[in-house]
Amino acid sequence: MNLQSLFQDFNPSKFIVHTCLLIFTALFALRIDNYLTWSYWCIFTPIWVWKILVILGAAVGSYVWWRYPHFRMEGEAYIHYKSMLISLALHLILLMFELLVCDKLESNRHLWILVFIPLIFISIVSIAVCIWAVKHDRSFELELFCAVNVLQFIFLALRLDGFIAWSWEVVLVPLWIVMCLSLVGVLYTIIFAGILLRTPEVNAQQRRSSFQTAVGYTFLVIPILIFQVLLANKLDDDIKMSFTAVVSPLFVSFVTLILMSFSAKGGNKWWFGMRKDFCSFVLGACPLLQEYANIAYSSERRTNGVEMQQQADKSDPRNLKKADMFKPVLPIVSIEMPD
Repeated sequence: MNLQSLFQDFNPSKFIVHTCLLIFTALFALRIDNYLTWSYWCIFTPIWVWKILVILGAAVGSYVWWRYPHFRMEGEAYIHYKSMLISLALHLILLMFELLVCDKLESNRHLWILVFIPLIFISIVSIAVCIWAVKHDRSFELELFCAVNVLQFIFLALRLDGFIAWSWEVVLVPLWIVMCLSLVGVLYTIIFAGILLRTPEVNAQQRRSSFQTAVGYTFLVIPILIFQVLLANKLDDDIKMSFTAVVSPLFVSFVTLILMSFSAKGGNKWWFGMRKDFCSFVLGACPLLQEYANIAYSSERRTNGVEMQQQADKSDPRNLKKADMFKPVLPIVSIEMPD
């Protein structure tokens, strides 16, 4: 067991986001099926927690940025900090959309097209953000999702307000296109992993990495596609299922995303002013973890340090003579018996 190797590629931002979305999806489905009678403001609690952490993390990071000017000279600190501010702005606009959705579900006093205006605005702005992220080698998963689904958001708003009377299978056409492209990507990863498994020149680490990627994307995309099919049929009254059963495939995708966050790497180092990887920050901030958790355990039987060093020296041909010269000598003690 090596806790450092477990957390050295851990991405806490993705872990928090996917965990909050998993809990929110379960609560929302139970609320629609009337298994829960809570208000929607309580149902959206995981979303509020997510946004509070984003705002708090950006506030602490900004304080550290302005309080310690010499930190700005560390590598690409300016790019990281600017990326954090861009992400904060997008999350604030997304928070406005979520507040409008919650108020619409509670009071029903707005048109859905007005509720979706912040989300449509994010989708348009995300195109420019994606270009900036590619230029500066930054991740842009949320921005890419919003950018490719701008037409889908418009269709959803118009269908919910009754301005169009299309079936839900037609309304979700933009998502069908995205899912088809995703399936092509999954098929590519599976074929690529199969080729690497049959290539003797490839080392075991590359084979294992490609296999894990193929399995991860398969368990991510296929459940989402199943959920989309079930949702379209449910909304068109073609099947009789509860919404909890309809969204159940999404739980598989969210669990997959949570597991993948332990090997996602990346992440902005200015959230909460950490300025370093999450594992290094935690070990540095908690002396007890640095003392006891940052240890690799092995079940192998090892010799003591002197014997290991002697074996290493003897195994090197250049040190054969040197090893013979410094062989340990057993002391001989002469003991004279008294008469």
